[in-house]
Amino acid sequence: MRVVFAGTPEVALPSLRAIAASPHEVVGVVTRPDAPAGRGRRLRPSPVGEAGAELGVPVLTPRSAKDPAFAEALSRLQPDVCPVVAYGSLVPRTILDIPRHGWVNLHFSLLPAWRGAAPVQHAILHGDEVTGATAFLLEEGMDTGPVLGTMTEAIRPTDTSGELLERLAEAGAGLLVAALDGLDGGSITPVPQLADGVSMAPKITVADAEIRWAEPRFAVDRRVRACTPAPGAWTTFRDARLKIGRLTPHAPDDLQLAPGELRATKKAVYVGTGSTPVQLGEVQPHGKKTMAAADWARGVRVTAGEALA
Repeated sequence: MRVVFAGTPEVALPSLRAIAASPHEVVGVVTRPDAPAGRGRRLRPSPVGEAGAELGVPVLTPRSAKDPAFAEALSRLQPDVCPVVAYGSLVPRTILDIPRHGWVNLHFSLLPAWRGAAPVQHAILHGDEVTGATAFLLEEGMDTGPVLGTMTEAIRPTDTSGELLERLAEAGAGLLVAALDGLDGGSITPVPQLADGVSMAPKITVADAEIRWAEPRFAVDRRVRACTPAPGAWTTFRDARLKIGRLTPHAPDDLQLAPGELRATKKAVYVGTGSTPVQLGEVQPHGKKTMAAADWARGVRVTAGEALA
């Protein structure tokens, strides 16, 4: 089939590469417009845009999918199907109707669970033990279309959202190619999503990433892992923001600390939660590089009774 692939960030690249290596023909890509990046904030194409250029296919970068010029450009490419992974923009009906097999979205959850922008983060935040990916036909609703196939993935106790998303992106690429094969050969019948079990996964904001030290240890740990690497879990110390990396649940059995209270030794930094303390791994003070928590504590000279808030 003639394929126009839609996506923007690096997480979409495994799918684009898998489709390019399949019998299907990638005839173009659709991605978000160039955006400022790096220290100089120069305009740079998205990872999918760069990959499309390397493939030597047309790269469409509409500011709005409702732009009539975009509809014309996409129609000229005569796509049979448009697979989409993390494109980052709603697709209107006029555009959905252009490819004869529609748009096939790869979503990183087991739909109808965690519809929305941040399914992986919410799965970790809410303590799910299993997640996965779903290939489905895109509709105008938020991740509501009929399902073409699924795959499952266990959530490991130490997974960050970045690590889990990387695994899902690699495994989901095969699922997406299989869905395209099935549509091409007529061997797949789309199945409507269940009406029960719907949950929403809105974008995780910076405010959501603030650690609540009064929560029990398991909830603090989930929030940190869910927000790593983006937007980054954080707290405040001496009225300045401090980013917090992955935590270690191990702490001395006899150590008792109030929520947020710090205890620094030569080799470790502990902080109290609503249940038992955790050990900090790496931290990043505002405007500085990431460093080991023990090095940070020595530098700022944490004193008895000080706390994170």
